[in-house]
Amino acid sequence: MANKRDYYEVLGINRGASHEEVRRAFRGLAKEYHPDVNKSSDAEAKFKEINEAYAVLSDAERRAAYDRYGHAGLEGMPIDFNFDFPFSDLFSEFFGFGMGNRRQARTPRRGADLRYDVSLEFEEAVFGLDKEIEFQRLEICSVCNGSGAEPGTSPIRCSTCNGSGEVRQARQTFLGSLVNVSTCPTCGGRGETISTPCQNCNGRGQERKKVEKVIPIPAGVDEGTQIRLAGEGEPGANNGPTGDLYIVIHVKPHRYFRRRNNDILLDLAINVAQATLGAEVTIPTVDGEEKIKIQPGSQPGKMIRMKDKGVPHLRRNGRGDQLVILSVEIPRSLSSEQREIFEKLAETMGTEALPQEMSLIDRLKELLGGL
Repeated sequence: MANKRDYYEVLGINRGASHEEVRRAFRGLAKEYHPDVNKSSDAEAKFKEINEAYAVLSDAERRAAYDRYGHAGLEGMPIDFNFDFPFSDLFSEFFGFGMGNRRQARTPRRGADLRYDVSLEFEEAVFGLDKEIEFQRLEICSVCNGSGAEPGTSPIRCSTCNGSGEVRQARQTFLGSLVNVSTCPTCGGRGETISTPCQNCNGRGQERKKVEKVIPIPAGVDEGTQIRLAGEGEPGANNGPTGDLYIVIHVKPHRYFRRRNNDILLDLAINVAQATLGAEVTIPTVDGEEKIKIQPGSQPGKMIRMKDKGVPHLRRNGRGDQLVILSVEIPRSLSSEQREIFEKLAETMGTEALPQEMSLIDRLKELLGGL
């Protein structure tokens, strides 16, 4: 694990690169280091490294895990190399033949992935829930069962290519006679044509339908968390595998709570008397109201830690903590009785105001900030 290079470095892209930029970088490097083209001794090793980097960064779930935890985040996650374009495309780019499009027209292709954004309340993200969602996706036509032909009719063999899906043209070159094979322009490489298209799907073999599902949202999700539902995307072409559905989580702001990783932060304002003398106060938590003790002499910024009152961990057992950060409210107006009490207190505390020495940590910050 320690010897693996950074995947973004392998592809020569930055961490904010789009999916298309990842794809473009991979195509260029794959062409350069493909062992059939590059005969250097390390070409095969580099080609495998490039493939692995693309397999991770082209998959939304794997990329999110890698961005957050590095290589360790991919432990237990299988990495396949079933990319969304065939290597025959690269071959055709190397040698100038039209193999890629011809084979792709009849080769099973994976369906498109779908994205659905879910908005959660703060507490829902903390504890998880079953969420009902509704979205639309393409599905196999219910009338023609995907054939694209009107019921009672069938696709017929293409007369141009005689069902092969390809046409051949011979041409003379300085190397001799070469046969150029390309996709049939009549049937688009399918080998058959539809004389009477299905009226329900207009011959496409697919129709868009509304889908209702109840999905489990695990406890501890955060803003931007992605949940992958395998096989819930759109259908593939030519009996190819179905795509996936990605649920993207958004969390609404809370009236009191903030989140820092798996800890919950609560700013708590107390008065001068509570800070000076100490007190027992009731505060909100995501589990309900609880009492905490304010120690006498508590200063502004003091933090009180409430163990296991934070957000559950997604990848392991246990919860974070709730951190209560104290601030002291200075009264803006006083009753006559309160003013008298404060005046008597002031007489016992003197009138001298002392400048505070900078702490060692603050000095280091100042020093480093000036470099």
